[in-house]
Amino acid sequence: MSSPSLADAFWAAPPIARTLTAATLVLSINFWILPIINRNYFIFFPGEVFKLWVPQVWRLVTAFLITGPKLSLILDPYFLFTYCKALEVDSGRFSQPGDLFVALVFICSVILLLTGFIFGGGLLLSPLILALAYLHVQDAPDAMMTFFFFSIRRKYLPACMLLVTFLMAGPYGALLEAFGLVAAHLYDFLTRIWPSYGGGTNPIRTPRMVQQWFAKPFGSGTTRSYGTAFQARPAGSVGGQSQTGNSSRSSGWTSGFTSGSWGSRGPGRRLGGD
Repeated sequence: MSSPSLADAFWAAPPIARTLTAATLVLSINFWILPIINRNYFIFFPGEVFKLWVPQVWRLVTAFLITGPKLSLILDPYFLFTYCKALEVDSGRFSQPGDLFVALVFICSVILLLTGFIFGGGLLLSPLILALAYLHVQDAPDAMMTFFFFSIRRKYLPACMLLVTFLMAGPYGALLEAFGLVAAHLYDFLTRIWPSYGGGTNPIRTPRMVQQWFAKPFGSGTTRSYGTAFQARPAGSVGGQSQTGNSSRSSGWTSGFTSGSWGSRGPGRRLGGD
């Protein structure tokens, strides 16, 4: 039995986590090690994004996909994948297809507004990672976890990350990262705190079109070491839609045995019995 390859492990990972991490690795290597494209084209500058002549709108995305230098080239993609995967797979608040995508769009939009208004732009992966970490710990805030060499409660993880950033990057880096905390808390307030405790409604909902983007089609295969497993259809559905009407109208090879004399057989008897 052959062991899973790197490609198998990549495609087995959740789609949003693997896509963000792979894009971050590729763009960060280009930014810090092998500059193929001018690095100035990746940074978020509002004046370049919203200019009338050829607006560089890709900066709204690429600014969230560049790590810090040196050791951050390894740590940032690791934390990005870890927290994004945890939210995508294990978090109950993102159980519907596309929920995490909508959350990322909202959080990144808030970070862009705060960064553009206060600092005039920059690289924004650090606040995004902190935002993901904040949402991750809300599922079990009092559980214990290990942060480097210390055991802490999960709810203190964002504060510890901010402290490390303050010690390593100074006040500017810590303030920039804190924008992610503000954005994540605003999302948490609007989607969980306000509807649960304030009597309001959740204003951030996943559009049906986005749900269709991320919905898994029926019959989709999952590659395993012993073959390919296919997702079963829900009972009473054909082609993803529920059946209505008499069961004798079903279109299988057994349909001829569910009606008429074949469908009204008695309990049967043993051979040699009465």
